[in-house]
Amino acid sequence: MEEREIGCPQCSQPVLPGHSAVSLGGRLAHVNCQRPRTLTGDERALLYYYCLDHVVARCAACAQNFGLSEMAVDLLRGRTHLCPSCRRDLTEIVRGHLYECAMLPAEVRHRARSLRDAAQHLVKQSRQLRDQADVLIREAETEVDASRRALWKALKTARRRPDLPEPG
Repeated sequence: MEEREIGCPQCSQPVLPGHSAVSLGGRLAHVNCQRPRTLTGDERALLYYYCLDHVVARCAACAQNFGLSEMAVDLLRGRTHLCPSCRRDLTEIVRGHLYECAMLPAEVRHRARSLRDAAQHLVKQSRQLRDQADVLIREAETEVDASRRALWKALKTARRRPDLPEPG
């Protein structure tokens, strides 16, 4: 079965697992359509509150560690959390740090993970519901088509019987 994507109501691009999403009027939407994997406002707030004074990412290509204030930003392209040396996007590494950082109280870390997991579950569940709806629509279309064929077959049979009047 071909999987249909959940379209963001703001940009019409698919909302995929791993994207940062919010609910807008009961529909999933990107937090930032230009950067669907961007950090959420909650994630950024936790990083700046708990992680401003220590290393949050390591660029594997450059073998260097960076704190939040050391990373590069590309304002023209709307990109943040870049390696200042090679410009690689370190957003996922920063996000991974957030959910493992020992500086966050255990309860905060647990709730942050729960929130992220719930958002990802919502994306996955929405896709599954869309797929189920597609299956039900196809089944209904097949049933309508079969009923239509049966109706026309019955009409043809009725026209051949001399004891019934012609329709119309």
